[in-house]
Amino acid sequence: MSVLLEVKNLSKNFKDLKAVNDLSFTVNEGDVYGFLGQNGAGKSTTIRMLLTLIQPTSGEINFFGKNLFEHRKEVLRQAGAVVERPDLYKYLSAYDNLFIFAKMSGVKVSRKLIMDQLELVGLADRASSKVKTFSQGMKQRLGIAVALVHDPRLIILDEPTNGLDPQGIADMRHLILRLSKEMGKTVIVSSHLLNEIEQIANRMIIIHKGKKIAEGAVAEMLDPKRTGVQLETTDNAAALVTLAQTPWAAGALEDGHLIRLQMDKTDIPALATKLAAAGNGILSIQARHSLEDYFLSLTNAERHVEPASD
Repeated sequence: MSVLLEVKNLSKNFKDLKAVNDLSFTVNEGDVYGFLGQNGAGKSTTIRMLLTLIQPTSGEINFFGKNLFEHRKEVLRQAGAVVERPDLYKYLSAYDNLFIFAKMSGVKVSRKLIMDQLELVGLADRASSKVKTFSQGMKQRLGIAVALVHDPRLIILDEPTNGLDPQGIADMRHLILRLSKEMGKTVIVSSHLLNEIEQIANRMIIIHKGKKIAEGAVAEMLDPKRTGVQLETTDNAAALVTLAQTPWAAGALEDGHLIRLQMDKTDIPALATKLAAAGNGILSIQARHSLEDYFLSLTNAERHVEPASD
């Protein structure tokens, strides 16, 4: 699979603050690439550099094999973006907004083009409605229609689910997956919502304080052999005695009303059988290996690294 975006040793300083610190990563054609980090990690700063909204202090950005700053207009014609909340004309209709932005993009505009874009984002039935009547989720989807109107190869979405209710988040998730699977777009999604990245991305980067701490395929980074399990029984003390005689004893500990342990996800049925055979009453077993666990383990490790001595 060809590399669509290559970032090399990218840094951005704001006076004494190093917002992005020697960041390198690659995005392949067809990826839904999760850009994950806590608020303030440097995600939005990086995206603004990718869109030439701010200049990097140092480093290199190549899109489609071409240097971004040497071929800016050519590169950005093949990209679309929604950065935070989209800028829309709230007193105009959805149709008129999209018509204006299509004209600004130099696209040959037709009613069919506009309606097809509105249909894609689920707003065809609200084409004549003024944007001021839209929910935040509808505004986000219209912003994506604007970003798509010139048919770019790459879509960059900065925190697209911010401020959305659960239905709006689900709608956005389905739209991103549709852009990838049905339209073949490459999508970069910046978010601090770990569960959302886990559900939509095939590859991801995790950044913390402007630095990359992990990058790779989501499926490989979430190793099922290291699944965290939460166990609740009628008698945890007795259950721990049973667990002491199994391969899963290492690391098992009582935490309030729960027992926590780590194991291969495929061993969970055997664990339940073993406990039941020993007469331990099982109230619940829940697999907890998620991107959130992985993210927290990495950022906590980063936080506790001792500074090198002189």
